[in-house]
Amino acid sequence: MLKFSKFALLSALLAFAAGVQAADDKPEALVNGVSIPKSRVDMRVKAAAQQGQPESEEMRKAIREDLINLEVISQTAAKNGLDKQADTAQQLELARQSVLAGAFVQDYVKSNPVSAEAMKQEYETMKARVGNKEFKLSHILVESEDEAKKAIAEVKKGAKFGKVAKSKSKDPGSKDNGGDLGWAVPSNFVQPFAEAAMKLTKGQISAPVQTQFGWHVIRLEDTRELKVPTFDEMKPQLEKRMQQQAIQKLIEDLRGKAKIE
Repeated sequence: MLKFSKFALLSALLAFAAGVQAADDKPEALVNGVSIPKSRVDMRVKAAAQQGQPESEEMRKAIREDLINLEVISQTAAKNGLDKQADTAQQLELARQSVLAGAFVQDYVKSNPVSAEAMKQEYETMKARVGNKEFKLSHILVESEDEAKKAIAEVKKGAKFGKVAKSKSKDPGSKDNGGDLGWAVPSNFVQPFAEAAMKLTKGQISAPVQTQFGWHVIRLEDTRELKVPTFDEMKPQLEKRMQQQAIQKLIEDLRGKAKIE
């Protein structure tokens, strides 16, 4: 019923890019002559701090020891030829691509900042889209229009809507709650469902509504005024979403220019 974000990959790249740093020649340690740069330790310390671990000298020392252990093991694995094995080589290549992709995203975001004006325009568009009301809805989802009509007939004969939903609805997310979908703005739902819901008055049941999920019988339980967050409250989310949209378009453009067979 709800719409879902298609930007999971982009979110991961943005998060990865945040951790990409320029190389620092100053070694934190040397393992058989191979440097573990200070920047690598700094990166791990920053990542740990972002996960809520208090930054301290003890934590830094522990991370340094972990990286030394990792280097020792990696050198031994390479000496034994494990880096030449097919599966390992594929994983190394994927890691290389991830690092490059993260650096690419970081560079793009840095070179193409989202302007305050663009974010304000997006904010106003969002406000217009969500409206000024929230709707508390319940529904019964069935496979055919005839089943939907039968469900409506049962309710009109006196059966409780929630009881009919529990016995007939095919929606696993709301069936056990009597079809309750909670509070939401119409734009959270697919268009035919949203349009039908917005026409209802409190306590009213819709005629059968068809969507890609099946046939719905919708009941409007209640409405309330929607308090839209301020621009300043929404600014971080708006910036991230607009970055994702820009990167998505960039990827599509790059794919369009690439020879893919």
